[in-house]
Order: sequence, then C-alpha cells, then structure tokens
Amino acid sequence: MNHEAAAGPDDGWPVVVKVPVEPVEAAVEADARDAAARSAGLAVRGPLFGVAAQGEEDGRRWRVVLEVTQPCPQEARDGLNSLLWFRAKDETDDREERRALLAAVARLETEPVDELTVLGTRYRVVRAEEYTGVDAYGSIEGPRPTDPEPLVLDWRRGARDPKIDDNLVLDPDAPLTPAQAGERLSLRSLSYAGEKFPEAVLSDSERARETHPDVVLMPALFRVVERTGTEPWALGGGLHATPHDTRRALDFSLVWWEPRRLGLISDDPERDIRTPTDARTVVAEGTDPAAAQLAVFAEAADRLRAERLDQIEVRGTVYRVGRTRRLLRWGPDGPEGPRPSDISDYEPTALHPPMDEDGTVLSGKRAPAKNAKKDKKAAKKKRNKDKKGGKKPS
Repeated sequence: MNHEAAAGPDDGWPVVVKVPVEPVEAAVEADARDAAARSAGLAVRGPLFGVAAQGEEDGRRWRVVLEVTQPCPQEARDGLNSLLWFRAKDETDDREERRALLAAVARLETEPVDELTVLGTRYRVVRAEEYTGVDAYGSIEGPRPTDPEPLVLDWRRGARDPKIDDNLVLDPDAPLTPAQAGERLSLRSLSYAGEKFPEAVLSDSERARETHPDVVLMPALFRVVERTGTEPWALGGGLHATPHDTRRALDFSLVWWEPRRLGLISDDPERDIRTPTDARTVVAEGTDPAAAQLAVFAEAADRLRAERLDQIEVRGTVYRVGRTRRLLRWGPDGPEGPRPSDISDYEPTALHPPMDEDGTVLSGKRAPAKNAKKDKKAAKKKRNKDKKGGKKPS
C-alpha cells in the first residue's frame, strides 16, 4: 500500500510511503519506531564525503562508487582519481576511452574537481551529514535488534569487513516506510546553529537548505564511541558496516592499541611480525610485570566476544558500539557536493605513475609528489590522534 505525503511546495518533493507487510520489514519498522520513542534528539558529528555516479539511463538516481565515509573532500577526489586510473589500466583496450579516462585523472591531479563527466557518466564528490540519536541522558544510540549481523562471527584480526555502500543506489523517489518518511521529512530543515561554528559554515548550511531542499537517507553505519567519567562521548574508531565489525575493532583496540598507548606493551614492529603480541598473549605467558593490568583488558575483550556486548567499561572508560546515520541533501540536480567551507588538509597531487594510451605504465617517468604524500599521511595521523584524544562527536 503506497501513500503520497506532500511536504509543502518549498520543502522538497512528495514522499511515497509504503506500509511494510513482510515480517522482516515489519520488524525493522518496529525497531525504528521504538528508537524514535527513546530518542530525545540528534547529535550531528559533521560531514562525510564520497563519490556517486550517474549514467544517461539512471534518471534521478545516482550510484555510490566510493563509499561516503571520507573525512574531507580531497580524500574523495583521490578515490575518484584511483578509480579512473585503474579503469584505464585494467578495464579497457580502447585507446580513445583510455585517453578520456587519463585526461580526467590529469585534472584530478592538479585541480580540486568536484564533478567530472567521463565517457557519458557523471561523477560527483558528494557530501553527507553524519548524525546519531541520543536519549534523555545524552547516551548515543546503539545497534538495533534488526541491524545486519553476519551468520558466522569471525574474530580474526585479518578478517575483512563487508564493504560500506557496496552497490548502493541513491533514489530520491524510492518508497519509504512510515518511520523513514517521518525522519526524512523532519530532517529537511536540518542546519548548523550555534556560536561554535564559523560564520562561513553557518551561511553555507543555510544556503544548502535552499539549493538542496530535500534529503535522502543512507544506510546506518557503526563506530566505537567512548566516554570517561562525565566527559562527552568521543570518537573511538572508524566506520563499519555492521555491529560485529565494530565489536571486532573494539576487541583489537582493547588488547592491542590501548595497552600500547598506556605503555603496558612496548611498540616493537619487528617482534610483532615474528610473534604478534597483545594483552591476551602477555597474560597467557604470565611473566610480564604488567600481566595483572593487562588481564583487565584481556578479560573485557573476552566478555565482549562471548556475550556479544554493545557496551563495556574498562578502567573507568565506557566503550560503546554507536549506531550512526547519514543523510545527503538533494536538489534538482541531485546530491549536494562539498561546500565552500568544507576544508581539505592537503592539495591534489599525482597518485599513480603515468600511463600511455596503450595502457603501458611508464614506471620511473614521474613519481607522485613526495611532499603531498607526506601531507596526506600527516593529515590522516592527526585525525586518528584527534579521534583517540577525545573529540566530541557533535
């Protein structure tokens, strides 16, 4: 059963509402209603970036070709650079096609390009807003019972996470459940407010409501958040597709990262190559002076695994699997791109060696700019340090 709910002439396009009748859809909808009832508001963390593509046959739909998880626009541009370079290298034998692909790569190496048309396909760097639900006590929403989980739980350190936004189609006309429609309509008016934001950020946010009056909701993701005492919640790690992948990341953090950060295990890469060392292995040996302190981390990680916990406290710090959501602002020409006030930490640069029109990689002719690569690594290192240092996800 479909119903069309109009939001007013200035608020975006009508929304088609589909009442869920299948058992799984109905369960997901019930979870969403329960979460809405518990929620006292939203905490907005900030923008994420990725790349979407639109072909001539796609209508108003766009396809995500680079997951919308990048922290700044330039990282998304670099992802598009690599996507087109490898397409030129591996996916065509046509010289004209390869020339077109490499011409786009050349622009991305020197210009902060946010949109390109290559071989009839539009590629756009898109901007999403990351936000999460919070309850009356300020606690961040955790996983819902119907959120996706793997059938077999793999805790191996080298296990691969499911791809984020894999084959995701962004369709502003797709039918929504009542809960999805309510969330979408309520978020059309979302904009930044408050003294902590620079004037340029506030102005861009207000302008986006006019240029891109509608929003499209994206699949939920998950990340570790942490809090010590009465401090605000802070980011504790990157984004993951499922709660289990986030628990596995937390398991690694508890037994490997935190002991090294606290100096309980020395950082010795050569030793770790020979014999991987973490809180579990040190406690099992029982000879290290820090074994008793490390046992606290090992026991917490073991509980996390055995009980599939979404929250655990270790040495006064609460770690939680947080459920984060994303929205794309949408206008007459599709999803919103980066705003003028969205800042990147480094400039465009060559990422790959040159290639001729026959697909031959010209090794040694030109290497990617070393300083730019160092800038990119330094920017990533700073962001990781900020995440572990207690920046509030607001």
